[in-house]
Amino acid sequence: MPNKYDDLQYLSGFNNEHETEALPGALPQGRFSPQKVAYGLYAEKFTSTAFTAPRHQNRRTWFYRIRPSVAQGDYRQIDQGLVRSAPITEVVTPPTMYRWNPLPVPAEPTDFVDGLVTMAANGDLGAQAGIGIHHYRINRSMEDRYFYNADGELLFVPQMGALALHTECGILAIKAGEIAVIPRGIKFRVELLDEQARGYLCENYGAPMVLPERGPVGSDGYANDRDFKYPVAAYEDREGNFQLACKFGGNLFTCDIDHSPLDVVAWVGNSAPYKYDLERFNTMGTISYDHPDPSIFTVLSSPSDTEGVANLDFVIFPPRWMVGENTFRPPWYHRNIMSEYMGLIYGVYDAKEEGFVPGGSSLHNCMSPHGPEAAVFEKASNCELLPEKQEATMAFMFESRYVIQPTKYALESEQRQQDYLDCWNGLNKHFTGEP
Repeated sequence: MPNKYDDLQYLSGFNNEHETEALPGALPQGRFSPQKVAYGLYAEKFTSTAFTAPRHQNRRTWFYRIRPSVAQGDYRQIDQGLVRSAPITEVVTPPTMYRWNPLPVPAEPTDFVDGLVTMAANGDLGAQAGIGIHHYRINRSMEDRYFYNADGELLFVPQMGALALHTECGILAIKAGEIAVIPRGIKFRVELLDEQARGYLCENYGAPMVLPERGPVGSDGYANDRDFKYPVAAYEDREGNFQLACKFGGNLFTCDIDHSPLDVVAWVGNSAPYKYDLERFNTMGTISYDHPDPSIFTVLSSPSDTEGVANLDFVIFPPRWMVGENTFRPPWYHRNIMSEYMGLIYGVYDAKEEGFVPGGSSLHNCMSPHGPEAAVFEKASNCELLPEKQEATMAFMFESRYVIQPTKYALESEQRQQDYLDCWNGLNKHFTGEP
């Protein structure tokens, strides 16, 4: 359905030093902090990496705003509902494989903050390592309430319903099939563009996400820099009784504020929210034999202190051609050191025939075996291997070097499929002892 944000303009290019102004002349030239800023604005520096981070890793933005961020009240702790942070200590993490049905959208009015449910987390928030995995369920816009997350950057993966993310840097409109990333500490509010919305939210405690290296693929392919879109400046000059909520140290807090904190009239820098259309991903795969490692479908990656071993990889399984000769084409049976939390945005995932539905999720932890269910194995082992296109599908995976710990809610939820392991019951013995 069309919405009022369909014609939004964006700035292009991943991690570029963008500059934008909502009023002509609001952006200082030749310096960042002049003695007086045009229009009576305040200059404020926002940094999401250490000041001394290497130049190619450094992320910072200068805001030129109506009021500085310090103009707010004292924080008080609020009920955190079903929001949790790593390490998860309320329950023990078994090595069992898990799968969940979609979480329902609440019947009562629920905005983005109130509709968050933590399904799992890993690492240690305090050590800035690991991730939090949440689902959001929304049926009400945030009008007089704003939010920021001091614990990590936020990766939105919508599954149902469109959203407008009003941020300090401007507005991003996203829908199923697109993603958005809001840097650690950026203030925003979520406007609902449909009757309700549901999706996945990954909270990255670690280093900001970057585009993975292409290696021998060369200069083009995977997610291209030009396809990442940043907002143009769009400020709110609103006064009234507002709330600014935040997540800090694993807890939720709120404070009173008498104006909109989204009052940035101009900005320049590379630490800003961005969006990406997953259909722009240029898939690479075999044109001879064997199924490639899923790493070849990585869109974004948060590196850890060990090269090649990610704090977080965001991997997708989009429409693509399957042409491998004499090849078992679905993902092979495997056990691996990385832990995987999967979701389905739309369509059918090629390793599953039923049970894994849009809005649902699964968890396969470090060294826990997984792979195609019995019916998929039989079909893929005996079908005629003609070129085949996987169409109208979009699955994804949050993959991490740290064991992913499900929350007490996730383990006891009505949406947990207690019979998930039964999908492998039909893997019968075919061994004959003969070649």
